[in-house]
Amino acid sequence: SFADLSYREKKKQTRREKFLAQMDAILPWEKLLGPIERSYPKGRRGRPPVGVERMFRIYLMQQWYGLSDPAMEENLYDIEAMRRFAGVDLGSVPDETTICKFRHYLEKHKLTKELFEVSNRHLEEHGLILNEGTIVDASIIRAPGSTKNKEGKRDPEMRSTKKGNNWHFGMKAHIGTDTRGLVRKVEFTAASVHDSQLTEQLLEGETVAVYGDKAYADGGKKKEYNKRGVKWRVSRKAKRGRKLSSREKMYNGVVNSVRARVEHAFGVVKNLWGYNKTRYRGLEKNGAQMFALFGLANFYMVRKKLLELQEESCA
Repeated sequence: SFADLSYREKKKQTRREKFLAQMDAILPWEKLLGPIERSYPKGRRGRPPVGVERMFRIYLMQQWYGLSDPAMEENLYDIEAMRRFAGVDLGSVPDETTICKFRHYLEKHKLTKELFEVSNRHLEEHGLILNEGTIVDASIIRAPGSTKNKEGKRDPEMRSTKKGNNWHFGMKAHIGTDTRGLVRKVEFTAASVHDSQLTEQLLEGETVAVYGDKAYADGGKKKEYNKRGVKWRVSRKAKRGRKLSSREKMYNGVVNSVRARVEHAFGVVKNLWGYNKTRYRGLEKNGAQMFALFGLANFYMVRKKLLELQEESCA
């Protein structure tokens, strides 16, 4: 159409177009679509379903731009770059109900967790995830405290916790990353669960080193991991009535220089993609989204290296 021609000939490429083009180039589409296609409706009865790749691409844009199902539909009508990434035109934009059903399909079959694992295997194959230790950390994701809903209650699966002098209502994202900050493990709980209670799940299979802040300080676990030959690099915690020595402060500084890299993934998910508050009710639905968000955050953090590898393979 004339609109397509004028769009191709425009003088400037927007940041959104550049970002979507990068993601389109580096994501391993065949590997990611495989698990979804196994049980995706074949359309032998009734109206044929929208193609799985189109729906998956739309789902990814929802994660990157923090869009609800109705907002995603409206953006597809409004923004040409999004339509091109999804592979739809103005006459074939899925409605919000179709978008919602696809999200529920991913949640029901626990596919976001499987996709997270598939994406990590892909990065490991390219030598981008290191096996030199695990950094553990947790972050609070706030939940709406309003009771203006059908049940007239706050989300019953969320809990309150105190951090500093402030109380927070919601859930926690617990992650284990490699020493570069790429996420290898994701767990989720209500906010009231202490960070250290998920240590074992995040360190499953670790044989090299453990890094964490003082919330993970545990003398028993330190002895246990040292017996296995695993280096315990968790920040020292001052005992009651006693301050840290200068040597302990120096030790914490060395640990924190590595441990701080765990914040990169949280920075992408919370600051770049706006995931500071839960978007759904219930732990499972929000947990399913966390697997998608952190998996995509890994690709974003190594996008330049993946593009370089592609260029080298084509040369």
